[in-house]
Order: sequence, then C-alpha cells, then structure tokens
Amino acid sequence: MPLADFPELTLSHSAMSVLEAAEKAGRLHLAGSVEELVALATPDKSLGLGEVGPDGRYVVGYDVNGEFQREAEVYKIKNGVAANYFEAYMRRRDPECMVVGDDTVTDKPTYQDRFNKDFADLREETLEWLRDQPIAAFFFRTGLPDKPLNAVAIAPANAGFFALGLAMLQGIVPLEEVRAAGADYSHEAVVYIAPPFRHTHFDGKQVVVHNRRFEEDGFNLHELFAYNLYPGPSAKKGVYGMLLTLGERDEQPWTTAHCSTVEVVTPYENATVIMHEGASGGGKSEMLEHMHRESDGTLLLGTNTITGDTRKLTMPRGCDLRPVTDDMALCHSALQDQDGPNQKLSLIDAENAWFVRVNHIEQYGIDPQLERLTIDPPGPLLFLNIDAQPGATALIWEHKMDAPGEPCPNPRVVVPRKYVPDVVSKPVTVDIRSFGVRCPPCTKENPTYGILGLFHVLPPSLAWLWRLVAPRGHGNPSIVDQGGMQSEGVGSFWPFATGRKVDQANILLDQIMQTASTQFVLIPNQHVGCWKVGFAPQWVTREYLARRGATPFNTADLKASRCPLLGYNKETIQVEGQTIGAWFLDVALQPEVGEAAYDAGAKILTDFFHQQVKDFLVDDLRPLGREIIQACLDGATAEEYAGLGG
Repeated sequence: MPLADFPELTLSHSAMSVLEAAEKAGRLHLAGSVEELVALATPDKSLGLGEVGPDGRYVVGYDVNGEFQREAEVYKIKNGVAANYFEAYMRRRDPECMVVGDDTVTDKPTYQDRFNKDFADLREETLEWLRDQPIAAFFFRTGLPDKPLNAVAIAPANAGFFALGLAMLQGIVPLEEVRAAGADYSHEAVVYIAPPFRHTHFDGKQVVVHNRRFEEDGFNLHELFAYNLYPGPSAKKGVYGMLLTLGERDEQPWTTAHCSTVEVVTPYENATVIMHEGASGGGKSEMLEHMHRESDGTLLLGTNTITGDTRKLTMPRGCDLRPVTDDMALCHSALQDQDGPNQKLSLIDAENAWFVRVNHIEQYGIDPQLERLTIDPPGPLLFLNIDAQPGATALIWEHKMDAPGEPCPNPRVVVPRKYVPDVVSKPVTVDIRSFGVRCPPCTKENPTYGILGLFHVLPPSLAWLWRLVAPRGHGNPSIVDQGGMQSEGVGSFWPFATGRKVDQANILLDQIMQTASTQFVLIPNQHVGCWKVGFAPQWVTREYLARRGATPFNTADLKASRCPLLGYNKETIQVEGQTIGAWFLDVALQPEVGEAAYDAGAKILTDFFHQQVKDFLVDDLRPLGREIIQACLDGATAEEYAGLGG
C-alpha cells in the first residue's frame, strides 16, 4: 500500500522522510500483518535483499567500512522462523546498553556523558543511513486498549526477522485501520533500527538510545534508536521504557510492572491470582509453567550439594494454570476497581506475545505443554538461539552453542499470547504478589546470601524495599553477566526506565501502600541454603498458597526470620498431606549451613541493601519512603517493618 493512500497520516518529519525516501527508490515494504513480515524475514531473491543459500539460509549483514559484517542467519522452518546470531555476545541483553539522548531530567547515563558528544549528530547520521536503505515499516500500539501509545517501527528491510519479533511482541496495526482513521491516527513513538552503527560507533557493543522530545505542553514524541539486532534491549525492553515514561508523566502516575501473572485454580475449583516479579532470570516465565516432574511423576524438591541426598514430593494433581502476563503488566490507575487504602492491585498484560526463555528445557518431556505448543503451533513462531535446520521443526531443547560444549544460556521463542491455552485477556485482581531471587548455594565453608527459605511473607514496607533493590542474583541466564550480586533496581524495571529513580520509587510506594490487601511473599530459586532446587520453590509455593487461598497470614502462623530483611517464614508446611520440614523454610537449621554461616550470609545481604537504599534518600522521596529506608539502615526488626505504613 503506497504512502499516497494515507494523505492525512501524521508522522514526525524525520520518520516520514525515511519512508518517503524508500518509497521513491521503490524499496519501501510497508507491512500491515505479521504474515507479511514472516515473508520479509526469509526473503526470496525477487526482493533483492541479499543472497539466499541453496538450503534456504539467509544471512543478515551490512557493509562496515568496506567489509561485509555478518549479524545473523535466518531461515524458514516448519513452525515459523529461526534466527541465530554469529556472535555469542549478541545472544543476550547487555545490561549497560541503554543511554538517554535528550537533555530532559534523568538518572540514567546520557549519550553526552558516555560518549562525550551530543546525540543530535548521530541521530541525523542514522536517519541519513536509513534514507538510503530498503525499509521495512509498520504501525503498532502498546498500553491500555482504550488509551494506547501509537508508534511506528522503521528498520532496514533485510532485518525482517527483527521487525517480525517487534510486531509479534507489541502487535501490528492493519494498514486499512490506519487509513480509515485518517488525521485521527498519529504516533507518539518511533523505533529506528540501524545495526551497523554497533560496529562503526560503539566498538561492537549493544547500544539503545532513548530520545524523548518534549514540547511545552507535555509529551510529544519518544524516539528509540536501536543499534543492534537482538530484540531484548529494544523491541522488548525499549518499548517497556516508553511505557514507563508514559506512566511517569500521567496526571495520576502509574507503572508497568516487570512480572508474570497467573490465575491458579486448585483441584477444588478455588482461584487465586499470583503476580511474580523479579529481575531478569528471577522466574517470571517459570511461574506460568506446570511443575517439571521426574520420570516417576514426582517433583524433585531439591538435591543436597554436599551429601547428594534428594527430597521429592508426590503430588498426583497440580493446579490448573490460566496465564495472564509473562513479563510486563500495566498497573494503570484506571484498572483499579476500588477506592481508598487496603484494596488489591489490578493489572492487564502489556504485551501481544511472550519472549519465553527455554534454557532450562534441556531435553524432551520437561515441559510437555510448552513443547507441544512450540512444535505444532497455530501459527508461526520466532525462535532465537535455537539450533534448528532450514525446513525442519525447531525443538526448544536444542540450544545454539556459544562454544563447544557450552550451550547458549538464553534460547528464546516468541509466542503470541493468543496461542497460549487458557490465557486470560481481561484485567485481573492480584491476591498474592511474589518476588523472585536467584540464590547461590550457602554452606559453612562458603557463606553467601543464599539464605532464603522456601518462601517468606513480607509486610508492605519490606516488599517495597525488595523492589527498590531488586537483586539480580546468581547465574543470570538472560543478560551478559557481570558476576556477583547486582541490583536491577526500582521494581526490577529500572534498566529500562528513562527518568529518575525517585519518581519510580514514589510510584511503587504509593501503589503498594494503596493495595495493601494484596499479600507479599519472597521466593528464591536455584538454591535454598545447600540444596539445589531450580524453580521448585516457586512451584511448591504456588501450589501451597493457591490451596490455602487469599486469606492473610496471621502472626500465629509465622515466625520472624532470623534475617529481618526476610520478614517472616513458616516453620513447616503441608502440601497435599506431605510435610516440608524446617530445613527448607529456615536455612539456619540446615546442618551444612548453621547459624554462623547464615549470619554471614545475612550480613552480605544487609550490607548490599544498605548500599543500595542510600541512593534513594533524596529530597523528592515520600516521607514514608524515607522512614522505611531509615528503618532499614537502623536494623529494624520484622515487627517494626510491619508497623510502617499500616
């Protein structure tokens, strides 16, 4: 459909100049459906976008200083499109990729500070390069259905697989709808993709520049310049940043939570909604998965890393799962169905498809539901870092190798949410709000912060502190790991936000205190003390809390944890008649750990919290927030935390 068919279309001058240049040269691919982008992702020779190998492999690459720089190879497969990057570095998100290109207030690194120059010159150089390329473009929207953020994506046409991923994740607006809207359709955001600049300007590193263009009357246009072809920093987290910026500037500020959400239905038909937040690798996708059972049908609770002993649970029937969100949830004030304090949080999915990590699926049979869905999907999927073959069926347990014997830790598949069985598409009210932490093993010989028990119950003030600090934790598979304990910060979405930490901290504090009837819990994964547990704590806690229902815990049910930052814990629990003992709920009781190693780990955790929360003691922080942080620095008890903000 030519641009002449959209005579009233309102686009920024820069975006329109790129589209018009491509159309004038006869190389504009304006797409209105995912199917068109599937075809563009694996083009035939007639499109003139590069050579296609005899087996169907299409290499995406660009001229860099006179040499052809290969970025990825893409090919059609029976269940969609497979794309693999030639560099192992490009298979995960670089946590330092984001900079801000404008001079609006921000706590993030700016382009000026990082590169010692103004972004305006590179912006114009990027647009000039795009004006000389075959272009793939489409319209998408994100945000609330009745109040969306309209956007346009502009990419080099040979990067069709990237455009496909963005269109699947965020949705694509049919061109007929744009044309029918006429002057009423205008965009507030634009995504520009310019892959070769990674090599010519940034020493091969992933860089994403947010350029917020504000006018005197408020928000005008949010530009995002993505200088790489991995969707994580831009097509997904970049758009996430747009939503966070939009929420900050609303008359009644709101946020987009970094979480999965699931409605859990027990065998007795009781339903409980659990929202699970956490830094990358914190178990968000796993909260939507059915328990991974052993060959005998049991659930492996854990393996002792010292003795080799195992603990298993027999659960004849797990709960039914109705997924709501996988990674991003709009917590807009318009969704709340109650007024005043002590209500529960309500949310809706912010995405059109889910970016599912499958590194833990190492062989057939681990997750039959997801395996079945991805092997024979209702429509095409996009596979990244999966070792598929052209024309064959991609299998999610066959991961691309970063090096001989080293599988990529971040294999992904993009699954449209409409393909997910029993998916919930309406707003839901949250009963339990959990936070996931990747924990290393903790032993007497090697004390660490891996002192979290199976789950802990947090008062709202502590729940807010955990979201300020948001530990990224042990062995993160989703990003380029910096080693040690890192903070993902402010709700675990700070790496994607463009403004100030204090503004997001205040939004979260208001939200938590106004929805205090939602219960807060803390759940580890990977290790509980010396026990290797994977994601079993999430699945067991989910089954237990769903069976227990949304009834609040009372003080008689709990004891204060030895480390006050962990709130409270149960001494034992029963799941389907089986008792899980104190070793899994209080790590200090494990013989391989003991109180001294536990206390050493608690000090590591406490020192880390103190280091992180001090950054929020600024003038614009809410008085209650300052009181909570000071209580943390003063070594408050769990009971004292419970008395704050009540």
